[in-house]
Amino acid sequence: MPEIQVLQSAVFHRAYKRLHPNQKADVDDAVQAIIATPEIGEAKKGDLSGVFVYKFKCVGQIALLAYEYDPATRLLLLLGSHENFYRELKR
Repeated sequence: MPEIQVLQSAVFHRAYKRLHPNQKADVDDAVQAIIATPEIGEAKKGDLSGVFVYKFKCVGQIALLAYEYDPATRLLLLLGSHENFYRELKR
């Protein structure tokens, strides 16, 4: 299996940096799941086509992780709660 490159957008990186260690562990697990099975997220349509959103539990709350992928890379776009998530994603 080829090495999969994981890239982060600046927005994702800033959100990730602000997390507590226990939250980072949940996000890391979600990222591992995306690397293993990129189809796990829900494909978006319209002006967000090509973007997938994976919902996962992060310290008891639902968190969303938006990403794009091709066979060699996973680009992590946005991380956050549902509030204002899609508005941010469209930027």
